Amino acid sequence: MSSIIIGVSGGSGSGKTTFARRLNESLGPEACQILYQDSYYKDYSDQFDFDGGSINFDHPDSLDFELLGDHLRSLRAGKPVEIPNYDFATHSRLEKASDCRPTPIIILDGILILSQPHIVEQLDHAIFIECPEAVRFERRLKRDVSERGRTPEGVRAQFYGQVAPMHEKFVGPSQVHADRVFGEDSFEANFLQVLQWLE
Repeated sequence: MSSIIIGVSGGSGSGKTTFARRLNESLGPEACQILYQDSYYKDYSDQFDFDGGSINFDHPDSLDFELLGDHLRSLRAGKPVEIPNYDFATHSRLEKASDCRPTPIIILDGILILSQPHIVEQLDHAIFIECPEAVRFERRLKRDVSERGRTPEGVRAQFYGQVAPMHEKFVGPSQVHADRVFGEDSFEANFLQVLQWLE
């Protein structure tokens, strides 16, 4: 079996994960699964101060894209891989990985995936979702405070000190590698079109 790999990208809080999960739910676990870029963060547990700190998690260097590329190639070839499990509360990579077996469709979700040439070349299709910065910040604030134990002050400092600049430098420009770019106003229509194509 040779898997079709679809990249879904966009800024943090753009709605890319919502889009990827809806596709996954609609297609079903036998046909589709999601591979998250965020599983491939390097272990920063010895440097993280639990409220952002100096580590720039929105820079490509914070991720093990080499391993991600290897895993995509293996899955496309029909070989199972072991996906790292990342703990966002402590920013550590857990010892136990998760077994991942190939499915006909693999969705790769991540803000920086289209900024990496060796990842782009593994994709059969690439989607980029645009979203205003103010909306993305509010969504990130809500998520990081409720799910990752962050303070509003720390989230704001990290967003405007690191997230927004890295979006301008890496994430936004990477949309040139997408074959479909759309915003919230056409989210539903594009979702239905992509779903119809995949089905």
